[in-house]
Amino acid sequence: MESNGQKVFEDYVLKQDEQFKPCLIELRRIILDIIPAAEESFSYQAHCFKHVYMLVGIGVTKEFCSMYTMSPPLVKSMKDELKGYKVSGATIHFKPSEPLPVALITKIVLARAKENELLALSRRKK
Repeated sequence: MESNGQKVFEDYVLKQDEQFKPCLIELRRIILDIIPAAEESFSYQAHCFKHVYMLVGIGVTKEFCSMYTMSPPLVKSMKDELKGYKVSGATIHFKPSEPLPVALITKIVLARAKENELLALSRRKK
């Protein structure tokens, strides 16, 4: 059965240039392999995943695929691992022909999930 998130994603991918489609499809698959229960939506011109709060987003620019980490502190803490990629704020841009390694995506998604879970815990204690 197709989920609403799948439909939202397919509608988004259909509108993208052919060069970006395989990269977007693979990014979505990897993210959902890591956090299978992530909710999907479309927000701020990106396909987004939610785990407690917004987790990460994926999208494209004219020449790059983008992964929106939604966490400037995380990107700062990973600056050595992100050398060679175009980084703008909390966003990592990369050529569709040179995708991010699965291990890096996994590290980002798991770190973001932990950030969200800790934030939720801190808000409950108040």
